[in-house]
Amino acid sequence: MRDAEDFDTFYAMSSRRVLAHVAMMVGNRSEAEDAVAEAYLRAWNRWAKVSRYENPEAWVRQVAYRLAVSAWRKAVNRIQAHWREATDQSVDELGPDHVAIVAALRKIPADQRRVIVLHHIAGLSVAEIHQETGIPAGTVTTWLARGRRALAAHLSDRDTFETGRERRDA
Repeated sequence: MRDAEDFDTFYAMSSRRVLAHVAMMVGNRSEAEDAVAEAYLRAWNRWAKVSRYENPEAWVRQVAYRLAVSAWRKAVNRIQAHWREATDQSVDELGPDHVAIVAALRKIPADQRRVIVLHHIAGLSVAEIHQETGIPAGTVTTWLARGRRALAAHLSDRDTFETGRERRDA
């Protein structure tokens, strides 16, 4: 009985955060919801082992990300249709900054998007990203730098377009 209570507490404390992270990494909330639900089911089925991990949340996030990527590989055409549909949807109760960041994240390569979300949104260090994903720390650092530059370009262009202000060089 204690395992069920522990898992329920773990789920309640982490599920919204993991869903937000995976949704930002994969760029599609509905795909993320499916992957995260499956990842938590797998965590429950292995809870005796997963609960002893140093960071069970990282395990769930990694499984969810891999499930989402696997689904992409199996159904490329279906995913493209979801992306087209997702760009036309309006999101309620989100500020313009959030919407702009998510839109910019969708425009950068998936590898860069993943490390940007893990570092800046999930708050993981480069070493933690390496540990969770297996990506070499140097590669994580490179992707972070490239991702930041790519995001800045998309966000700066959007700001200039919407406000009519010229972009100033610092």
